Amino acid sequence: MDTPTPPTAWERTTTRRLLRWVFRWQTVRSSLIALAWVVTLIALLYGEENWRGRRAWNKYRQELEAQGAQLDLQAFIPPPVPDEQNFAATPFVMSWFPRSGGGWDDNYSKAAEKLPSQDTSRQQFLDLAAWGTALKAVEAGTLKSYRHIDTGKPDAESRTQAAPAVLAGLQADEAIFQELRAASLRPHARYPVIYNLDNPWGILLPHLAKIKATCYRLRLRACAELAVGQSDRALEDLKLLLYMADSLKNEPFLISYLVRISCLELATQPVWEGLSEHHWTAGQLEELQGRLQRFDLLNDLSRPRAAERACIILTAELLYRQKYRLSELAEPQSGLSPSLWGGDFANLLGRIAPHGWYYLEQVNACRFYQNQSPGAFDPVQKRISPRLLAADAKEMEQQLSSQILARLFQPVFAKFPFKAAAAQALVDQAALACALERCRLAEGRFPEKLEALVPRFMADLPKDALTGEPYRYRRVTDAQFLLYSVGWDEKDDGGVSGKTQFDEQGDWVW
Repeated sequence: MDTPTPPTAWERTTTRRLLRWVFRWQTVRSSLIALAWVVTLIALLYGEENWRGRRAWNKYRQELEAQGAQLDLQAFIPPPVPDEQNFAATPFVMSWFPRSGGGWDDNYSKAAEKLPSQDTSRQQFLDLAAWGTALKAVEAGTLKSYRHIDTGKPDAESRTQAAPAVLAGLQADEAIFQELRAASLRPHARYPVIYNLDNPWGILLPHLAKIKATCYRLRLRACAELAVGQSDRALEDLKLLLYMADSLKNEPFLISYLVRISCLELATQPVWEGLSEHHWTAGQLEELQGRLQRFDLLNDLSRPRAAERACIILTAELLYRQKYRLSELAEPQSGLSPSLWGGDFANLLGRIAPHGWYYLEQVNACRFYQNQSPGAFDPVQKRISPRLLAADAKEMEQQLSSQILARLFQPVFAKFPFKAAAAQALVDQAALACALERCRLAEGRFPEKLEALVPRFMADLPKDALTGEPYRYRRVTDAQFLLYSVGWDEKDDGGVSGKTQFDEQGDWVW
């Protein structure tokens, strides 16, 4: 009788028994059925999410479009302009493009390295004595011997003595200023930006820094010209500065809007200096006042905000098409806020997410854009309510945890109403100060009340966007007045400012 062969060690292992069970027909059949169910459930989930998201987005988009909202970024791109009608078609401006192109390489650039940055948080005279010293040192080739230059001599006599050296140091730029001034007579300004809609956040805007650099030079020239009594030349430089700021008005980006109001802030410096020392004539003041009263910065903010909304909508579609990764939107160069959505996990989630989720992100981002209490930000009525904006921001913060794009873009949108309100207050007050000075020149003293300016010196009084009422005004003496807005805290502190001219606490004082 044959003795049964004992099982080998391999045949006795758990692994072999498991493999035999796994590859049994019954097991394979059950696994295939389970896999088919899983695939079916995933397909149903994706189908349902895609249907739900697409339906929600189409419905919401139709509602917005019925209200006149423009959701296509292409519609915000400035149309082409013939060169002969285009300010930006002048050779100096064209040299700014591409990004590595030309710009300013002059005495101002060298002198600025040795000067402390001008503190714009308070109204103060430019230190023309320091600029004169620095520019003369550049001409003499001795600038390197200075560690820094800061004279601290803002008095009228020191500035008058230093102004000729400042103007001489900037004389080499005269040909460029003449070129820009001639080009500013053209009816349009359309910079040769390449609007790549497959990568809207990668659009290069090299002209923004160059425009601001130009405005810094014009500000310094105008202040020096005022110091030596050349108010007519100062006015021409100031008009060019205002034109440079306004050349950005039709651009669709919030960063262009921000640079524009920064340039307007620079323009108010020579306005203020000329008023402080009574250098402007009545005719010059009337022209300046008219130009300043044209600015409607709250209403002008509506277009770039709507364009940024269109960018968000496009970004959601580009994310779905894998033109972007979520982590790239949080990179510093994107201009957006870093968040927990950066990283490889987020990128993986972005690749496997249903299309419907991207539709829902578009809905959520647009609702975030629209979600403002009545009166919180009303560009038509020129009103801003910091209290309502703060309440809206608190409410939105509680809703942002599951909204990727809205959470990324929230800091971008949040800061601009404050910027717009402060800039509008500044140009309004500058226009009012011009009207007040015209009244003083005509009648020998400032008026008792602002209402006395109407209609001889001003058709209507501008309203403070934070209160809807005229700006606060008090005549201190026949030759001195106090003019202010109640500021972002919406409290009248009697003309006492905060730590800076435009702080979140205290009044905004001219």
